[in-house]
Amino acid sequence: MTSVDEPAAPNGRIRDAARTQAEILDVATQEFARAGYDGARVDEIAARTRTTKRMIYYYFGGKEQLFTTVLERAYGVIREAEQRLDVEHLDPVAAIRRLAELTFDHHEQHPDFIRLVSIENIHGAQHIAASEKLGRIGSPALDVIRRILATGQESGLFTADVDAVDLHAMISSFCFFRVANRHTFRVLFDRDLVDPAERERYRTMLGDMVIAYLTAERSAQ
Repeated sequence: MTSVDEPAAPNGRIRDAARTQAEILDVATQEFARAGYDGARVDEIAARTRTTKRMIYYYFGGKEQLFTTVLERAYGVIREAEQRLDVEHLDPVAAIRRLAELTFDHHEQHPDFIRLVSIENIHGAQHIAASEKLGRIGSPALDVIRRILATGQESGLFTADVDAVDLHAMISSFCFFRVANRHTFRVLFDRDLVDPAERERYRTMLGDMVIAYLTAERSAQ
C-alpha cells in the first residue's frame, strides 16, 4: 500500500484526529449501506464529512480498508452489547429469552448493520476473512449460549440436543429477516414486519419459538 503523508486540514481548520475518523466512519457507514460497496464513492464520503479524499486515504488506506473498518466497528457494537449482557442470575428459560431479545433489539435499532452484512455476503465475506480484528472478535453471545444450554440441559429444562452456533443462527435468522426483508415482505403479503404496533408481538414470538424448541417433549430415538 502506498503511504500517504498527513494532509493539511481543509480550510486551515485544525481537526481532532479521533473525531475526524469517527465522522468519516459515520458517513461511510451510511454511504456503504445506501449504495453498497461498489456504488459507494470515497469522494462523496469526503464531501459529506467536509474533509478530503486524501485525508481518508491517510487514515484508512483506501476504499477497501475503509469498508473493512466500517464492518469492524459495526460488529464491535453488537459484541459490546453481548459482553454487557447479564443473565447469570436468571433461570435458563428467562436467560435465553433475554438473549433473543437483545439480538432482536439490536437488529431493529441498527438497520445499517443489516445492510452492511448483506453487502458483505454478496462479496463472499472477503473483507471479514481478511480482517485480523474480526477474526479475533468472536461472539460473546456464543459463550453465554453455551452456559445457558449447559445449565438448562443439566436441570432437565432443555431437551434439545443443539449447539450454541445453531441456536445463535436460529435467533439471528428471525431478527435479520425481519429487518432485511421488510420491504419485499410488505409488498408480497401486506404485512410490515417492523410496524411499531406489532413489535412486542414479534419480540415475544421469537422468545416463544426458541424456548418451545429447547423444551419440547421428544420421543426416544
